[in-house]
Amino acid sequence: MKSLLIPVQNLQPSDRTAMYALLQNHFQGITWDGFQIDLERKNWVLLLRDETSNTLKGFSTLMLCQKTFLGEKISVVYSGDTIVDPSAWSSTTLPRSWIAAINFLCQHYAENKLYWLLICSGFRTYRFLPTFWQDFYPRYDVTTPADVKHLMGNLAQEYYGSLYQEASGIVRFPHPQILREGLIEIPSGRQTNPHIRFFEEKNSGYRLGDELVCLTEINYDNLTRSGQRMWKSESSLKFVQDCVPV
Repeated sequence: MKSLLIPVQNLQPSDRTAMYALLQNHFQGITWDGFQIDLERKNWVLLLRDETSNTLKGFSTLMLCQKTFLGEKISVVYSGDTIVDPSAWSSTTLPRSWIAAINFLCQHYAENKLYWLLICSGFRTYRFLPTFWQDFYPRYDVTTPADVKHLMGNLAQEYYGSLYQEASGIVRFPHPQILREGLIEIPSGRQTNPHIRFFEEKNSGYRLGDELVCLTEINYDNLTRSGQRMWKSESSLKFVQDCVPV
């Protein structure tokens, strides 16, 4: 597959239509208005296409912005809609391209420390963290430090407002996007993985679309060996930089 990082305002109408169709194929509760509203809150989108047919096989939206927290200037990446068609699950294009995209944004637009705030309603999204990042929260084997918990809660409260439940660390949307049957359930035997078991326990309402708020600091030293290989590797990711939204 090939990948492209593009400012949201540079998306063609056909891109938006294909993204919406891909979400509808894999999630219940998708509406065009809801999709558009969430997309307009982001400033970048990563598109994954089939090399031969140019068919959209996946995408991930994100917002990069600058914040001040306790007097310190930081940069934050907020993740939005992310989906890869099951026909492309065997490909590593999404993680390779996503990490390459973050590397690119780090070099050109991020200021000071860069944090990634993401919400997870599926175990596959949560598994992205232990696969590629060393320190992330919440997790099964370490209590979330007070300063990290404060930052994570502050960012989630600011972005999601009253939808964020601080006590549980869950974002609960009034009209959630829920993975369709065959995609949402954790396969038999996977609960033996401590990270997946933790996700299931921490976000017991994931089948209803509840989203677990997670946070990690993005820098090379915080990557696992797998993540560092992708950070350094040659990527097929292309960038569109005109009309940069940062």
